[in-house]
Order: sequence, then C-alpha cells, then structure tokens
Amino acid sequence: MPNENPPAQPAGTGTGTGPKLPVRRVTDASTLRALSHPVRIQLIEALGTHGTMTATQVGELIGESPTTCSFHLRQLARYGFVEEAGGGKGRARPWRVASEAVQLTSAPGDPESELAAEALGRMIHERQASRFRNWRDTRHSYPDEWVKAATNSQHLLYMTAAELRQLNDDVAELIDSRFGHRYFRPEERPPGALPVEIHFTDYPVALPSQLPPVSDSPDQASQKGE
Repeated sequence: MPNENPPAQPAGTGTGTGPKLPVRRVTDASTLRALSHPVRIQLIEALGTHGTMTATQVGELIGESPTTCSFHLRQLARYGFVEEAGGGKGRARPWRVASEAVQLTSAPGDPESELAAEALGRMIHERQASRFRNWRDTRHSYPDEWVKAATNSQHLLYMTAAELRQLNDDVAELIDSRFGHRYFRPEERPPGALPVEIHFTDYPVALPSQLPPVSDSPDQASQKGE
C-alpha cells in the first residue's frame, strides 16, 4: 500500500481561482487509530454524502442507534474530523464534517504510525471496493446518462517515478480546481449533481531488477555506428 492513503475528505477545496481551505495532514498514530472504526468511517461517509445530520438521523441511515452515533460523533469531534453545526441539544445537535480537507498518511520512520495508517487504509479501500461492487450491481437502476458517463478503465504505461508523481499532481489539481469546492459548499452544486466517487490508483507492477535492460532505439544504434 502506498504511503499516502486516501483522504477522509477531498484533499483540497479550491475553486481554481479563489483560495483553498487548508489541508490537515494526519500522521499521528493515535489519531489514525481513532478513525479506524467501522461506525466512525460510516459516519464521516454519511455526513460527507448527505450533509448535516443529527445523531438520530445519521443513525437511521447507517443502521446504528442514536446513542452509538452520538458517542462516536463526539469522539470524531475530539480528533477534529467532525464538528457541531450549531443549534439543537443532546442527540438533536446537528453535525457536519470538519470544514477543512484531511489527508491521512503515515509518518516516515514511525512504526506505530505506519501500522495505524496501514490498517486505516485497508479499511477505507475495502469500503471503496464495496461501493464499487454495489454500483456494478445496481447501475441499471440509474438513468441511462449516468450509466454512460461512469467508467472503469485500466492503463499500463511506462513512466519514471517523477513522471508518475507529476501525473498524480496534475490529476489532483484538475479535480480539485473544478469540483473540490462543492464538497463543503452545497449551494454551489448544480441541479442534478450526485456524489461521485473517483478512485485513482497507480503503482508499478514490476521491480527494476525484474525488467530487461532498455535496448537502444534504431536511431540511437545508427548514431553509435557513425
């Protein structure tokens, strides 16, 4: 698994021309472990998808009791992942995702942080895979325009590490500049917009030692013969 795990929220929220909200980079083992709970992951996903809700409302959505949700929401708030939206008391208090982007990663050279990030990353990836399977199973219940718009593509490219890093930066900037702000600003979502999950995963499939030496191209070979 790569060192940088998927963000709990979009890694940036800029509009392309305006200022971006700060990105909180979480590497602390205790904070990563605090998020590594199935109910807490579900709570953040639900609030991110459906917006501000009370413990009772989000509990009905994910199939947990208001008491359970209230406890875990308070724990998430303690570590800065959610916050009160204002108004209401007790279980009637509305909650929302914290108004900053969060990137989850391990601290290099810290075994506890690396283990915590690995466990959390595995949990997040499993839930992503589950949602993709659900989409594949139910896609024909969506309007035809959504079935045609969604994609699942695969590419095998030959790149250097620097080129791969640049590609990732370019894709992140494109997505962030065009759509990132809508996560925190529902009023800017156009009519008909749905929450769309994008998985962009890239990794080498062979070690350098497993590949044959790069041979000279015909042009290079002819130049050497001159």
